[in-house]
Amino acid sequence: MTFNLQPILENDLCVLYPLEEKDFDALYEAASDPKIWEQHPNKDRWKKEVFEKFFEGAIKSRGAFKIIDKQTEKVIGSTRFYDYSEADNSIFIGYTFYAVSCWGKGFNQSVKNTMLDYVFDYVSKVKFHIGSENIRSQIAISRLNAEKIDEEVVAYFGESPKLNFVYQIEKKQT
Repeated sequence: MTFNLQPILENDLCVLYPLEEKDFDALYEAASDPKIWEQHPNKDRWKKEVFEKFFEGAIKSRGAFKIIDKQTEKVIGSTRFYDYSEADNSIFIGYTFYAVSCWGKGFNQSVKNTMLDYVFDYVSKVKFHIGSENIRSQIAISRLNAEKIDEEVVAYFGESPKLNFVYQIEKKQT
């Protein structure tokens, strides 16, 4: 089944719009704090030249979003759908980050639930790559009742491979 990997998605807190080339400066502004990347597999993404590779991968994925805070109307982060598998009836959600000012305010859970609500019309399983050192994201994904199902080395676009944990949520769990 073919479906749109970049619909406009909305919830009470924010709107997810398809990421476009023109969004680089606004997204980099949200991403330029080193604290965001402390636990991520690539800890240097706050550097502009490193973030440019991340952004290029996001655009080429054709599944990336910019996340806009409805209250401030500012870009506060990004996420994406990727690695759709018709055979496994699954897709990944990931490459997610938020400006530090948004931490602990429900944005991540709200965005993930909105994405899950949309994509479960098309797949029965959603998977997540979470960096093995990213305790913050591991805790966040467990709050959505995702289960760790595997560990694998992932080569992010233009970056060296890193160990990730694979989590999964099945449609029947939601």
